[in-house]
Amino acid sequence: MSKFGAYLKTKQFRNTVLLAIGSVLLIVLIVFFSLGFYTRHGTGIPVPQLKGMSIEKAMSLLKDQGFEYKIDSVYVLDEPPGAVVEQDPDSGTYVKENRTIYLTIVTRQAPPVALPDLEPYTYREAVAIIANYGLKVGDTTFKPDIANHVLEVRFAGQVIKAGTKLPKGSKIDLVLGNGAGPSEVDIPDVVNLDLNGAKFAIKGAGLTLGTISYQGEITDSTNVVVVAQSPMKTDSVTQISLGTRIDITVAQGKKPDGSN
Repeated sequence: MSKFGAYLKTKQFRNTVLLAIGSVLLIVLIVFFSLGFYTRHGTGIPVPQLKGMSIEKAMSLLKDQGFEYKIDSVYVLDEPPGAVVEQDPDSGTYVKENRTIYLTIVTRQAPPVALPDLEPYTYREAVAIIANYGLKVGDTTFKPDIANHVLEVRFAGQVIKAGTKLPKGSKIDLVLGNGAGPSEVDIPDVVNLDLNGAKFAIKGAGLTLGTISYQGEITDSTNVVVVAQSPMKTDSVTQISLGTRIDITVAQGKKPDGSN
């Protein structure tokens, strides 16, 4: 057996190994407890609950407890201006004295947003778009129109257009078409129109062709003109209900020049 192998079996070698292991353990323990003492591990001051407080009250509390603080701001819809909405570290966390606490508060001035173009959209679509832009829907009114989408947008009683800058969180009023069109329409003047032209004008106004009466001898039914209508537009009556019947009287039209 070699001398080295014999040495490994001696009491001196065992004592040397044990001494080395003990020295390592001692060093580790010294470092551990030294770091714990240096960092005050397990001790410190608990961070107070600051969320929901006004910034003035939160700053006073942190100052009294020996904390530093830094403040950032963000706009949050429906939250009171100046309220603390975030804190770092969280409440209950133990930290050293003079630790800086980071606070996020609700800004007191709402940022401006540009009004989106709402006129091509229905009420339900417009409400979703408005919410995405941080705005609110105020009053909703309807007016006769064949369309059923947004016709106008109003703010503080004034009509506004897409792109107008508004404070975030503002309420805007919507004017929508009722999808049924107007309940009354202007009375068309069909006198002196040929029969086809009169029919076209009556239908285009949302009215109904009533009775056709004939005046005098009709020799060419394809060439007649309207000589009277009922009802007809007057100084006192200019509109009638949608779908009203218009009765007309027609007479023989004049022959084109040069015909026999």
